Amino acid sequence: MNFGGPTFVLAIIALSIGGWMFTTWIRAKHGYPIENEWGGTVHRTDVDADRKIALLSDENAKLVGQIGRLEERISVLERIATEEGGRAAQLADQIDRLR
Repeated sequence: MNFGGPTFVLAIIALSIGGWMFTTWIRAKHGYPIENEWGGTVHRTDVDADRKIALLSDENAKLVGQIGRLEERISVLERIATEEGGRAAQLADQIDRLR
């Protein structure tokens, strides 16, 4: 094998480019930043990121409100359960207010 011949040099160049392409593909696939030709990094941009954030914020606000209402209902139920001398009318009133 002639290590100084053009075939060997072209094979080394092809292997180097192939390795670089494979590494770049793996990095892009897993979300790591990719280096551009001047040494800077290029991050993956998600087109729907702002929409996803807005949807998650709305859902979060809805769930926080729901948790607040459930905590109020639980506190009323705890008060009803621990009330010793409560009358039936008061109990029915409190149950109706929960609905």
